[in-house]
Amino acid sequence: MARKIPLHVSNQNAFVWSTEDAATLRKIHHITGMLTGTLPTMAQQNVFLGMPLLLMPEEVVLLIENQVAILFDDAHGHNPPTAEERKRWEELTKQRRALSIQSLESTRREKENTRGQKSTPAAELKRKEREAKKAQKLAAAAAAAAASTNSVADDTSLVTLLAPDEQNVHTPRPSSSTLFTVAEKDPHPAHTIVIPGTSDDHPWFRPPEYDTLDAAREAGIWTYPSTISERAKCAVFRDLIEKGYFIGGGIKFGGDWLVYPGDQLRYHSHFAATVYPTPASKLSPMEIVAHGRLGTGTKKAHLLCGWDDERKVVDYYSVEWANFG
Repeated sequence: MARKIPLHVSNQNAFVWSTEDAATLRKIHHITGMLTGTLPTMAQQNVFLGMPLLLMPEEVVLLIENQVAILFDDAHGHNPPTAEERKRWEELTKQRRALSIQSLESTRREKENTRGQKSTPAAELKRKEREAKKAQKLAAAAAAAAASTNSVADDTSLVTLLAPDEQNVHTPRPSSSTLFTVAEKDPHPAHTIVIPGTSDDHPWFRPPEYDTLDAAREAGIWTYPSTISERAKCAVFRDLIEKGYFIGGGIKFGGDWLVYPGDQLRYHSHFAATVYPTPASKLSPMEIVAHGRLGTGTKKAHLLCGWDDERKVVDYYSVEWANFG
């Protein structure tokens, strides 16, 4: 039996934390979700985001009904660790620490080798010339400072006021090789600490699992769909996915979703879709005009999706602003 993809549920939201699982959902099941995590190197921006992947409620329902995923109740998954579990975790942490130190050492050696290869006799000569000029400038500056000090030697109060505190004198920073030598002698050398996004690696993390919507609803961790409108959205979403489309959020374009002919990374959306839960749902002429003009303005057709719960079918109508201009 194929492994089910874990969906970590928190506050009625389902997240995917594994990049491998996110790739599987995208390539095989046409489920793309929305990245919500901040990138570690760009923490103060919201344009390029990373894991976790937040799924739309319709995506979660489809995956559970197709028995592709399973719901994890994160809030109730943390248990007090046993002595054996704590020991296993400490051993795993030591292994990760050793690998991190080994990687840092390998990177340092590669940089030193590269620096040595780039150093040529001509470059060494130029470096020595620069150092000689720098030494001359420092000597001249020291002589000028000594002459200035002699001229104001009688003004002891001024000298005391301007003299730097010996405790605050800046000491030159040791070279990288010196730092590494110290790190080698240090019983706890510097290393990279990896903070996991989830507790999956913790031996004591045993969250309650739910593989059906009814079980999750009884436990109170997942209640979608609970209304006629939500059930209609789930049915229309399934129908569009089974027709081969990719679906993303469409609130910025005046609809429930954006409908793509393929992966969003390769295609623009063709439709902005709005779901009408029953055949008796009202649609005013003003809404038709608004959908048509907004869709045309964004180079899309507006897709009206009507769900008939008795016949279990979806009726589609597209609206475009024809003969415009």
